[in-house]
Amino acid sequence: MNDKIKIALFLVLAYIAVPLALGSNAYVIGLIVAALTIGGIAVAWALLGNLGGMVSFGHAAFFGVGAYVSALLTLKGGWPVFPSMLMAGIGAAIASVATMPALRLRGPYFALAILAYAEIFRILATEAKPITGGAAGLLSIPRLPIVLGLDFGSKLGGYFVILTIVAASMAVYHLIRSSTYGLALKAMHDSEDATRVVGVNSTLLKAWMLAVSAFITGVVGAFNAHYINFLEPDYAFAGQWTTLAIVSAIFGGYRTVTGPLLGALVVYLVDQLAFKPILPQGHQIVLGVLLGAMILFSPGGLMPLLLAKKKGPAHAA
Repeated sequence: MNDKIKIALFLVLAYIAVPLALGSNAYVIGLIVAALTIGGIAVAWALLGNLGGMVSFGHAAFFGVGAYVSALLTLKGGWPVFPSMLMAGIGAAIASVATMPALRLRGPYFALAILAYAEIFRILATEAKPITGGAAGLLSIPRLPIVLGLDFGSKLGGYFVILTIVAASMAVYHLIRSSTYGLALKAMHDSEDATRVVGVNSTLLKAWMLAVSAFITGVVGAFNAHYINFLEPDYAFAGQWTTLAIVSAIFGGYRTVTGPLLGALVVYLVDQLAFKPILPQGHQIVLGVLLGAMILFSPGGLMPLLLAKKKGPAHAA
């Protein structure tokens, strides 16, 4: 089965089969929307980590910036929701410029620096009370609109919106990885010093990847703001957005295009539907054990493991 057929089957399953089978179950659809939200951030995180070679602990910064940009544009600027969501991505990409000094750092130093930026943005959102509402947050954020009779503000409508965002993000990931930029990024990842010697501007490449990753995360954050219709700094910039994305990407296989989404769906849905009812107070411990087991027995993640069983030697999807 070639890749085009696989993609077509995935789209049919995601856009038709799932809504038909589960559309009447608002609870499960709500869980899937939450999993896809995490999956969108996980794809953005994996894009930066795999192609850019940078591990980020601060993607909550871009999620929060995107959420606030879109919320403020619609609340105070009167913008339509969907254009505001695109502007939120641009706003998050612009916000990534503030993190540019950290690009000269490597490894854990870069990761910790981005984490610090996330906290800075949270403090700014809290202190800018006349604009952001401060710690009290923003209420009555405009919901996703009704278009051609489909209420995107409903759980099922929200499912279609976030699914489209995640699918587009995965397409961007694939296109970049397959392009000449992807080859340059791979070379930079293997040896940054060597790429500089041959004239590749590694800092510019990393800045570009950070901006793309921030854009995707910002759009996801904007979606979430309009989906729940409420926003406050501790929620928008919460570390859980980064933590869950990292866990999902690693569990699913962050070096593959589909792995981060698969990881988010498996990790979040299994946790909420299986572990949480049994262990309401300690269900995340089980997830930690599973993640540890995955790293030990399949360091590449779940997707390469599935491909290895199907095809023999694993190849990134």
